[in-house]
Amino acid sequence: MGMTGLSSNQVAERGRNGQSNDVKLSTSRTYSDIAKTNVFNPVNIVLYAIGFGMMLVGDFRSAITTVGLVVFNAVVGIIQEVRAKQQLDQIALLARVKVSVLRDGAEQRVDPSELVLGDVLVVRAGDQISVDGVVAGDGKIEVDESALTGESDLILKLPGEEVLSGSFCVTGETLVEATRVGEDSFANKLTKNAREFKTEYTPLQREVNRLLRLLLLIVLFFSILAVLSLFVMDLPFGLWLQVMAVITGSVSAGLLTLITLNYSWGGVRIGQQGGLVQQLNAVESLSNVTVLCTDKTGTLTANKIQYDDVYPVGVDKGTLERLLADFAASATAVNKTSQAIIDKLPGQRNALADEVPFSSARKWSAVAYAGGGVYVLGALEMLEHQFTMPDDARQLAADWSEQGLRVLVFARHETAVTLHDAAGEPALPPLTLLGVVGFSDELRPHLQETIRAFIDNDVRLKVISGDNPQTVAALARQAGLPGDLRAVSGPELALMSEGEFRQTAVDATVFGRITPQQKEALVSALRASGEYVAMIGDGVNDVLSLKKANMGIAMESGSSATRNVAAMVLLGDSFSAMPLALKEGTRIVNSIQNILKLFMVTVFALLLLIIGITMLGLGFPFTALQSTLLSFFARGAPPFVLAVTAVTVRQRITLSQNILHFTLPASFTIFLFGLFIYVGAFFMVDHNLAQITVTPEMIATLERTIGAQSGSMSVEQFNQAAVLLSAQTALTTFFVFTGITLMIFAEPPFAWFAGGAPYRGRNWLPVVAAVALFAGYLVVLALPRLRGFFSLVPLPTLFYVVIALLTVLWVFVQRLVWRTRWLEHFLDMAEETENGQL
Repeated sequence: MGMTGLSSNQVAERGRNGQSNDVKLSTSRTYSDIAKTNVFNPVNIVLYAIGFGMMLVGDFRSAITTVGLVVFNAVVGIIQEVRAKQQLDQIALLARVKVSVLRDGAEQRVDPSELVLGDVLVVRAGDQISVDGVVAGDGKIEVDESALTGESDLILKLPGEEVLSGSFCVTGETLVEATRVGEDSFANKLTKNAREFKTEYTPLQREVNRLLRLLLLIVLFFSILAVLSLFVMDLPFGLWLQVMAVITGSVSAGLLTLITLNYSWGGVRIGQQGGLVQQLNAVESLSNVTVLCTDKTGTLTANKIQYDDVYPVGVDKGTLERLLADFAASATAVNKTSQAIIDKLPGQRNALADEVPFSSARKWSAVAYAGGGVYVLGALEMLEHQFTMPDDARQLAADWSEQGLRVLVFARHETAVTLHDAAGEPALPPLTLLGVVGFSDELRPHLQETIRAFIDNDVRLKVISGDNPQTVAALARQAGLPGDLRAVSGPELALMSEGEFRQTAVDATVFGRITPQQKEALVSALRASGEYVAMIGDGVNDVLSLKKANMGIAMESGSSATRNVAAMVLLGDSFSAMPLALKEGTRIVNSIQNILKLFMVTVFALLLLIIGITMLGLGFPFTALQSTLLSFFARGAPPFVLAVTAVTVRQRITLSQNILHFTLPASFTIFLFGLFIYVGAFFMVDHNLAQITVTPEMIATLERTIGAQSGSMSVEQFNQAAVLLSAQTALTTFFVFTGITLMIFAEPPFAWFAGGAPYRGRNWLPVVAAVALFAGYLVVLALPRLRGFFSLVPLPTLFYVVIALLTVLWVFVQRLVWRTRWLEHFLDMAEETENGQL
């Protein structure tokens, strides 16, 4: 083959034999995966079942509403995630570059997928190597394998040595013969088991799923009882349909709509700040994080360095910086270090007599000027035998290293003009130290404020890298990690038992010389210890750990495989979206918990009232239309207002604790007061102790309720219907009043209302919304046609006064129950809710 490369026929034959680099790597989730996740998730399946049950009992309007809202939720989620997919696909397309290859004796540019086994690649500085291979040319190159190993040091590759796919050529030029392509290449093997996007449900989502499944079982239980009563008690079929509509309607799809919209609003807000949300629950997931793990090279740092300062020895600072600037400007081979000097210090380019470019093996570079003089910049440990170094300069170098700076020394020989010995090998003359030079790693934008935001929210940070542990620890301090950072190396971890490994994963902060498999194991150990783990990475070496974490976050410039498995992608490689995402996630959690605890109060109270009233043989608490009215005034509008007004204060309290402290006590008191009101109204009307005003609208309402034709009701039927609807109207009114008041208790505008939830400052929106809802319900009661539409009948003024007074009394009783934690003390669980800071 020589250095002419393969022929076109050889390329075609190897392609047919499956020896090509054409691997179907998805750049993001497929459209079908997105659709399946949003349409057939567990919550939706529960609501489909409820909608189907509504259809079976003939309540088509409620069935259409329920399923319609589920479809709406699915569409919102699909739109959000498809937008993210399209943006990721565009990023991958722009990032894909062609490679140079020798074929038929000539250099050609081809897509990486068109490479075949045995191809000869032309690799130059700046190129990414697309396949595994060996250096086949005479040249030598230095490659950056940080995307594969996490180590930022350059690796020298000589003829015959192996290079890996996914690495970058930083200096030099050579030919590389492809030895492993496609699925066999190192990068593809590393990500083989972690390419597919996975859905990770958050703790709140799992609690919501369990809650809805519990409700489904309760609804199923009551539905079975209702079906049996149809035959045993000989209920009229129309009344039975009303009962089934109320029972099945107690689990509203509007609940899921509010939750989905919360997630969508969060995704849109974060998208405006540069965070691409690929999974709808990603923002909320971030608020649950207790440990944030991050890679170093390319994640915390931009893989660039900056000139920081110099310490002159034997010359003044101005002279030292001028000599350093001329050195960088004159060198023909530019690396990250010299570029950092050029960016900060403008220098004059001098003619060279000789030059030795930087090498990771030598760790120094040098120039010899044509007019005389050798200047050398490199690592102290490689050059200290060439000169004497004062103690103060040596101490300063140690101090700078401890602070996280990269420390080099700059020295010269004033007359020498050559840098090679007689054999042509690099050789330095005796040198005089000119100074110590400090460089800092360029941190990602907004990194330090992001770290502060996580620390302020009690999130522990861990840096996991392939670099030297001490180097990583120093950089971690520079980035803003506080305290005494315990550093552990990969070889040390390899010698530990499983128990020691898990404990070290929890206790240590910095991990260096870590392999990709160890990264994954560290994340697994943290999760096994009960932590909720987020992982930020950019390289192929981070894919396994991102997939293992509860939440994966990728940099835009990272590998396609990394972006594909992440729930969130930081556009522009900026952390600017992270502090806002943390706050937004907290707001979403608080919002959904407020929605659920308010919604569940009405559901539990309704189910208790069904049991209590039917056991007393006093009919059924609500009609289907009254239940529809409650769906807005008690279960719909108040939760929506709370979703809008939710705060961003992080609370360490679960949904279960919220239900124990807020929901169950409120459900019991509403049940007791509501039952008293229902029985009282029923008794007074039934025994003619209250004067009911009969209007044509009331007669029409009664006829429609019992399914009688106009003018066909008997006196007995009229009296029975009047008693039942009067009691139902009284209970509905009390239920609306308490449902609206609960909204104020859930987000107290004044300290007096605190008890069910903590007071966090003045918030007038719930008060304004409560006044508007009270007024809206009074309008419904006042307008005969509207009142009749919802199966309400006019009650005596005394009834309304008593209901209002009982509502006020309920407010004081409920506040006392919450503040004394009566239920928690009764169940011996007060300590749990107190630890949750309720």
